[in-house]
Amino acid sequence: MENILTFLGIYFLCWFKFLAGPVLGSAAGYSVLENVLVTIAGMMTSVLIFTLLGTKIKELFQGNFASKPKLIFSKKNRKIVHLWKRYGEIGIAFITPLLLTPIGGTLIMVSFGVKKRHIYLHMFWSACLWAVVLSLSIDQILEVPFVQNLFI
Repeated sequence: MENILTFLGIYFLCWFKFLAGPVLGSAAGYSVLENVLVTIAGMMTSVLIFTLLGTKIKELFQGNFASKPKLIFSKKNRKIVHLWKRYGEIGIAFITPLLLTPIGGTLIMVSFGVKKRHIYLHMFWSACLWAVVLSLSIDQILEVPFVQNLFI
């Protein structure tokens, strides 16, 4: 029962923060493969949910939480538009696990009108790539004697 709760906890955290999977999976004693699978599953569940509900959620937040008119060209919006113009959907998918959250990257792609199947495809390869890289990296970092001594 404890193993299932640990898995579900890591899985749900991956909905919101991709890095939680490799870090917490390693801390829980998961193998690299288990880390990769739970991280990909968490991110892709989030991508699926927010792709299907993205426009509805965007309308809800804009309608209920927009007390004052927002600047159209805020610093944050300019950065997002610059990223989009320069790298497109592939670039957004590539940086989502590292710099954005799965929800943030998905909502950006939805708001730019990317087809759902493209969102799923790009987010999936990005999740696979970064889950493997981060899981292997964290596993290697934890084997360094200096790092092991920090946790003793």
